[in-house]
Amino acid sequence: MLVSVTDHAVERYRQRVRGTLDARTEIAARVGRAWAAGEFTREPPPGAAAQRGSVYVREGDVTYVCLEDRPRGELIVVTLWEEGDAAIVPRRFTDALKRDDLGHGRRRPASGS
Repeated sequence: MLVSVTDHAVERYRQRVRGTLDARTEIAARVGRAWAAGEFTREPPPGAAAQRGSVYVREGDVTYVCLEDRPRGELIVVTLWEEGDAAIVPRRFTDALKRDDLGHGRRRPASGS
């Protein structure tokens, strides 16, 4: 299975899991291993809104939200989240930055994916 990773997923990984220079490759490798081990479901985790065609790949405390393109044999990692508050950059800090950006009328730049 080919694993592709969106820019948004890379940003989230750096914020929530760990800073790394090659996050895209690291995410693809982690998702590929978890997929091969059968650590995925098409049922959304509790509290998540179901999206048509989504696949949820679990690796430890991290859930990768993916879209599966079966004809192409490709899994596209769209975003991710962690269970609990063990992220390197805790959610309260990134949420505060987001509120600050919105409060000052600044818009977050659009990503390429």
